[in-house]
Amino acid sequence: MNNAFPTGPFGFGASNGAGNPLAGVWEAMDQLRNSFEQRTGGSRMARGDVRAAVISLLAEKPMHGYQIISEIGERSGGAWKPSAGSVYPTLQLLADEGLITAEEQNGRKTYSLTDAGIAESEDAAAKPAPWENVGGRGPGHLAALPKAGMELASATAQLARTGTPDQVDEAVAILEDARRKLYAILAEG
Repeated sequence: MNNAFPTGPFGFGASNGAGNPLAGVWEAMDQLRNSFEQRTGGSRMARGDVRAAVISLLAEKPMHGYQIISEIGERSGGAWKPSAGSVYPTLQLLADEGLITAEEQNGRKTYSLTDAGIAESEDAAAKPAPWENVGGRGPGHLAALPKAGMELASATAQLARTGTPDQVDEAVAILEDARRKLYAILAEG
């Protein structure tokens, strides 16, 4: 590279934008990334939500603790991944309440609902699953857009580091068109 782009904290993009045609785009991408991290990162759910999620999942099939954690993360689109420190105490509490039992299988405890647990899961079945309420929107909304935004920011950063001036000009045009199309989507609603 011929030093056409001043370097910033990530090796490209001057913080003040001087002499860098992508500085504004990079700043917008950085704001986008920060916005997604604030919305999706560190989601803490109430203990009752972990309880409801565990009961809901075990109503489908027996699982071990790691499966429960992974399944909640997957169903929430990555917006909520409870820690072992919240799931395992909840499993113990549910066992103490007689709602689940644990059976050792292949060196792991596999949990399943008791009759009382099945009754509680049937009572809760009319309500939305806890992972559907994360942030008040469906899991697809919470995961797909931030992921696409981050991948776009990554591609933009790569192009800023290694692209030719013509490639940079073409990328800027594409990004400006994408921005207009995104606002058009909002205008439809």
